[in-house]
Amino acid sequence: MSLAYADAQRELVETLDADLRAAVREEGVDPQRDTAVVRRLALQVVAEHDRRSLTGAVLPVADHDEVVDDLVARVSGFGALQRYLDDPTVEEIWVNDPSRVFVARAGRHELTSTILSAGQVQELVEKMLKTSGRRIDLSQPFVDALLPGGHRLHVVLEGISRGFSAVNIRKFVVRAARLHDLVGLGSLSEQAAAFLDGSVRAGLNIVVAGGTQAGKTTMLNCLAASIPGRDRVISVEEVFELRFSHPDWVAMQTRQRGLEGTGEIRLRDLVKESLRMRPSRVIVGEVRAEECLDLLLALNAGLPGMASLHANSAREALTKMCTLPLLAGENISARFVVPTVAASVDLVVHLGIGPDGHRRLEEIVAVPGRVENDVIETAPLFVRRGARLVRTQGMPPHPERYERVGLDARALLAEGR
Repeated sequence: MSLAYADAQRELVETLDADLRAAVREEGVDPQRDTAVVRRLALQVVAEHDRRSLTGAVLPVADHDEVVDDLVARVSGFGALQRYLDDPTVEEIWVNDPSRVFVARAGRHELTSTILSAGQVQELVEKMLKTSGRRIDLSQPFVDALLPGGHRLHVVLEGISRGFSAVNIRKFVVRAARLHDLVGLGSLSEQAAAFLDGSVRAGLNIVVAGGTQAGKTTMLNCLAASIPGRDRVISVEEVFELRFSHPDWVAMQTRQRGLEGTGEIRLRDLVKESLRMRPSRVIVGEVRAEECLDLLLALNAGLPGMASLHANSAREALTKMCTLPLLAGENISARFVVPTVAASVDLVVHLGIGPDGHRRLEEIVAVPGRVENDVIETAPLFVRRGARLVRTQGMPPHPERYERVGLDARALLAEGR
């Protein structure tokens, strides 16, 4: 294909795009909600162009189906990024500048051949934020939002990022809904899955830790799926990401400040509010700051819960949980926080990514509740040695909680499911 012919085809698609947008406006449909209507109009626009091309008045369309898909993606979807959103092997997409669009597959990064213009990036961001109810401007140069497909969008406005707005889309790819699904994926052993399932049913407090893209949200979803149906679950998140099946579940997310600088709802506010909603369980999507104090107070009061946070090991996760509450105010001291963490957290589940890019469980650590010289004691239950997840000699705390639901913790750890 000559360069001149390729340029002519691009100009042709731009013309058809304008014709389709005019047809959509004339029909008065919402292109993001009425994709089927947009596809019908795109077929009509391309068919009409084909009829005109027979007279030689216009250049014929090179690939009818490809052009229709491209037009629908431009008008109803997210343009040149739509094919990556539709590709099940792509886990994440990010735009460093219009000429550098990256994707991640199987934990590995790759630079794509996609080249955008600055105007296209701006249009994509505006379209992505349209259905989220969130905004980005000079007074609010960062934004987290949920796309219609459940994917998480993060944007840093130009001026904060050098040269161009930085866009990141973390896709929500459903590969596991329950713990036994993770066993099938090779992320953890059958024995570890049986133990975690029993621990959730027994009401132990569990912290899921790991690095970026280690699978924390997926693990949290799978753990939450083991919560008995009779329990009332309240979850709080910055942006809705948790997705599990439960008959009595209320999900809440944070809210930005309005244009007048008011109306912000922080994660800490939601943790406090959740306690007024008669929860049997509370789940915090990701602990990042002073909301950790409110979570600890809830767990320490006897309310079973789960949370995730970024950490490089189970030990570092406990250290971080001892540090974050100090952000809540000068009157909060380590002398109060450290024993509270020891008494509130029962298990730490640490996740990692192997050299092959495969997500896997690295260790499960029990927290007996004791503190020695300001260091929280831990008891490893499972550790990864090479490709295998190995059971160690540690035992979980609160065996009486397992007994209350008809389980034997020793049997779970000895035999698996």
